[in-house]
Amino acid sequence: MQYLLMIYRSEAELGKMDASDLQKMSADYGAFTQSIIQSGNFKAGDGLQPSTTATTVRVREGKILTTDGPFAETREQLGGYYLVEAKDLDAAIGIAARIPGAKSGSIEVRPIMIYK
Repeated sequence: MQYLLMIYRSEAELGKMDASDLQKMSADYGAFTQSIIQSGNFKAGDGLQPSTTATTVRVREGKILTTDGPFAETREQLGGYYLVEAKDLDAAIGIAARIPGAKSGSIEVRPIMIYK
């Protein structure tokens, strides 16, 4: 079964990190990504640009409305994701717990919808 692991973090806290901390975090993510590629769990994944680059789209009464930035003000912002293959939710949670961002942010685990 496939699961989307959404990585939430505080962009404000990320902005306070010095260059060596950012380099270590990048190395940690690289090592994690390589480990799930090698295990066969990796399907896709990427980091996202800051939420200030987001555009929220709504359609109301047939009109397209756009708003700069994310829909909601939150303490943590969606910073990236992994799409993984896991035998069940417990296995997906185990993978999510190894994501470096889980130590300072949160990881939302969602099963992918299966259409028949």
